[in-house]
Amino acid sequence: MLQRIKILDTTLRDGAQTPGCNLKSVEKVQIAKALDKLGVDIIEAGFPSSGTSEFNSVQAVCQSVENATICVLTRAVKEDIDIAAKSLVYAKNGCIQTGIGTSDYHINYKFKTDREALLKRAVDIVRYAVETYPYNVAFYCEDAGRTDNDFLARIVTAVIDAGAKSVTIPDTVGYCLPNEYGAKFKYLIENVPNIDKAILSAHCHNDLGLATANAIQAIINGARQVDVTLCGVGERAGNTPLEQLQTIIAKRWSNEYFTNIDSNLIYETCRTSARIMNLQLPADKPVIGYNVFAHASGIHQDGLLKHPANYEFLHPQDIGAESSQIVLSALSGRSALKYRLELITDSKIDADRLELIYNEFLKIAATKPVIDDNDLLMLSQRFPTKAVTEYSNEQQTADYIGLDFMKVTAGVGVRCKAFVKLRIGNERVIARSYGNGPVDAAIKAIKKRIGSTMLIHEFLIQAIDKGSDDMCRVNIQVKYNDKFYYGFAGNTDIVAASVLAFIDAVNKFSK
Repeated sequence: MLQRIKILDTTLRDGAQTPGCNLKSVEKVQIAKALDKLGVDIIEAGFPSSGTSEFNSVQAVCQSVENATICVLTRAVKEDIDIAAKSLVYAKNGCIQTGIGTSDYHINYKFKTDREALLKRAVDIVRYAVETYPYNVAFYCEDAGRTDNDFLARIVTAVIDAGAKSVTIPDTVGYCLPNEYGAKFKYLIENVPNIDKAILSAHCHNDLGLATANAIQAIINGARQVDVTLCGVGERAGNTPLEQLQTIIAKRWSNEYFTNIDSNLIYETCRTSARIMNLQLPADKPVIGYNVFAHASGIHQDGLLKHPANYEFLHPQDIGAESSQIVLSALSGRSALKYRLELITDSKIDADRLELIYNEFLKIAATKPVIDDNDLLMLSQRFPTKAVTEYSNEQQTADYIGLDFMKVTAGVGVRCKAFVKLRIGNERVIARSYGNGPVDAAIKAIKKRIGSTMLIHEFLIQAIDKGSDDMCRVNIQVKYNDKFYYGFAGNTDIVAASVLAFIDAVNKFSK
């Protein structure tokens, strides 16, 4: 029988403790609404006793959330419980999560007490919350990862008897290895006599990069709730990422476990929350990084095009991302180039033309790490025929406009002007113009004689090697009658290369 795993998201509490992340109330509400839409069971909205701003944010979240239970964190202090209860007055479903450190480190050095006194304090605070307020009460055993299992079982038994409906077993400092953390849950299931009256929840930190692995082992050994954050944000190295846990359950465990999370909203929700929290997600971040569905190796690209499952068991559609990306670079082969060209040009590319484009593609790839669609569109227009000789001959005879002579005046404190001699068809003409710079002046002069209205849409100057005396290549995109045309030219003179590239583009539509 399928077993349900509840998801408690603590992005607004533990995640908000990420260094440099200072969420305003309105931003917390935005994220809370997204979490509610995503299908999170419980939203840990904050720590209301920490101040008025946090208290008000929790209340705002309570008023904005329709379905999820709103949980707030407290210390094992009655005043914290009272403030927490007041912050939850607008919640449709509320939960107070209280707790205390249970490891000998916390008992001896933080609280300077002993195990028995600490156990009594835990029981007393749970009873107070249960008997005083109408909310579910959860208990957390801080630093449970380093707590002796026998004592941990005693305290879990005691707080469940006092009325706790769930008990969280945090690996607060990210200390546990997966087998150790899983064994801790197994021990509790087997040694807490009233365990059937509460849910055990896993709360893992990622200091050793094991948060997700530890959460998985917790589920295998009896946890039925996991604390997560969007993108794995949180103190130090962060928490178990919601997107990783959900994807594992949906893609690898769908015959055993399920959650209420809508996987189709994962990508959008994580990306939106990252922007709100001013987080720069690494490109190689599991599940949601930009590179997860990007393929740069020629072998991988070829295999992916033949069947996506060759190199993707997780598809972008599984998490609501748009599509896989074929990243064209010097590592790419002809099949990937042909696929992308045909996709963006909506036309078939024959073998001869592909070979022409591919040879030039490799030259550009040697100077650019990634070849984008604009580069490909330029190449497709640059090589419209089947053979090099045909292309060269056609270019020599088809150019309607040619540049015979150009002189520009430019400098600091002078007005830039240009004088050009052009060949337009069988005529020879001259033109002059002023401009904001030498390129602008020369192009304006040419436009005077062409008699067509066009707009320069993109303008790229690239050094082929290096140095101020280097040959530069100019790629230019011109918009004419709602269509784009591309021009190319190379020259040691940037102005000359720019003007020749413009003329090359204009020749694509001039007669």
